[in-house]
Amino acid sequence: MASPDVAEPPASFDLTVETLIIGAGAAGMVAALAAHEAGQEVLLVEADAVPSGSTALSAGLIPAAGTQFQTEAGIQDNAERFAQDIQAKAHDENDPDLVASMASTAAPVIEWLARDHGLPFSLVTDFDYPGHSRRRMHGLPTRSGQELIDALRARIETLDVPLICNRRAIRLYSKENRIFGAQLQLPDDSTETIGCARLILACNGFGGNRTMVSTHMAEIDNAVWFGHDGNRGEAVAWGQALGAATAHLGAYQGHGNVAHPHGILITWATITEGGMQVNCQGKRFWNEAQGYSEAARAVLAQPGGTAWVVFDSRIAAVARQFEDFKNAEKQGAVLAGESIAELAKAAGLPADALANTIGDIPNEGTDAFGRLWSGQTPPLRPTYHAVKVTGALFHTQGGLEVDPATTRVRRAAGGSFDNLHAVGGAACGVSGTGDSGYLSGNGLLAAVTLGYLAGRA
Repeated sequence: MASPDVAEPPASFDLTVETLIIGAGAAGMVAALAAHEAGQEVLLVEADAVPSGSTALSAGLIPAAGTQFQTEAGIQDNAERFAQDIQAKAHDENDPDLVASMASTAAPVIEWLARDHGLPFSLVTDFDYPGHSRRRMHGLPTRSGQELIDALRARIETLDVPLICNRRAIRLYSKENRIFGAQLQLPDDSTETIGCARLILACNGFGGNRTMVSTHMAEIDNAVWFGHDGNRGEAVAWGQALGAATAHLGAYQGHGNVAHPHGILITWATITEGGMQVNCQGKRFWNEAQGYSEAARAVLAQPGGTAWVVFDSRIAAVARQFEDFKNAEKQGAVLAGESIAELAKAAGLPADALANTIGDIPNEGTDAFGRLWSGQTPPLRPTYHAVKVTGALFHTQGGLEVDPATTRVRRAAGGSFDNLHAVGGAACGVSGTGDSGYLSGNGLLAAVTLGYLAGRA
C-alpha cells in the first residue's frame, strides 16, 4: 500500500548527493546513465534485490521513428507521423506537447543506447503492431524485457554509477515546495536518510495497489496482475501530498493474450499475422484488430474470463523470435493439431463451431466484427495451434503531470517544482484516459524518453 509520507527535512542527512533516483527499472537506469554522462553526482536506489520492474516482464520493445535501423530497413518515418499515430490511438486525449517530446526524443535515445552503450538493438521487421503506421519497434536479440534490464544494469556497473538495492523509499523530505531528500528502509527495517539537490521519481505506477486500481479503473479489477508487485503507487501518493497535479489516473495497459494458467505473455503477432480469439464455444467475440490492451476487457467478459488464441504453424514461426513464446511451448501451453477437429479435441472446444469460425474468415474485406482482412495474409492451414489465454493488467498509464521538456512535476496550483522530476510509470503517459488509448510500446517509450530528459535536465 502506498503511504504519502512527507515530512520536513531533518537537521542533517546520512548521505547527500546531487541527483537521487528512486527506482532502477528502465526509466531510472536510463536517467542515471544520462545524468552520469552530464557530469552529475548520481545515486540510484532500488527496492528489490536486483533491478527488475515492469520492464523485465515486458517484451522490451521500444518504438522510435526516424532511426538508423529504420533507414537500413528502407522504412521512411519521422517523429511527426509517430506523434500522429499516438494521438490517433488515444483519441487526441493526450497533452500534444508531451506526445511531441516523446516522439522526437525516442530515436535519439535508441541510437545513443546503441552507439554509446553498446545495446544491440534491431528493428522488428516481420510483422506490424496495431496503430503504428510504420514498423518502428526496436528490441534486443531475445525480444525480452529482462535482456533490456540486464543490459542497462551492465552499463551502470561498468561506468561505476552508484546503485544500491534493497532500499525502499518510504518518506520524502520537503519544505516550501522544494524536495530535500528521502528516507530509505533497509531489509532489517532500519532506515537511512539521503539528501539531494534534485529527486527523480522512477518508481513506476500503482498497478500492484489493488485499492488504487479499484478506485481508478474498476473495470479491470478482476484481471490478473501481470506487472511488478513493487508498483504500489508511492509516486502518485507523494505527489498528491505535495500538491502535485495528476492526470489520466484511469489509464492503463491491459493485455488479453496471457497464457492461462501458465502466466506467460503470448505475443500479439499471433493475432496480427492472421490469428483470432475464440471463446469456450469456439466462436469469435470481438474485433481483435483493436489491440491487445482492449483485449483484456473483451476476454475477461467471456465465460470463465478466458479465451483461446488460434493460429497456425506459419504464425508460430514468427512468434518464436520472442523468448516468452518459446517458454510457453516448453511448458505445454501451446496446443497443436493437424486438423481443426484434432485441435478442437485438444482444447476441449466444439469442433464444428471452431471449423465454422475459421471458415468464416474472409480472404479480403471486413468481417462481421469489423476487422479488416487485407487479402495479403494467408488463411490458417495445418498445423493449427491454440493457447488458452486470459486478460491481465500490465501497468498503469496515468500519473504525475510533468513538464514535457524537463520532466519537472507540475503543481496543481500552477507552475512546477524546482527539483522534483517524474519519469516512466510515475508520470502521466500518452495513452489517453482508459485502456483503448494504449499504443504498443507506450510504456517503455515513456520510460526511456522521460528518463533521458530527466537525467540531462
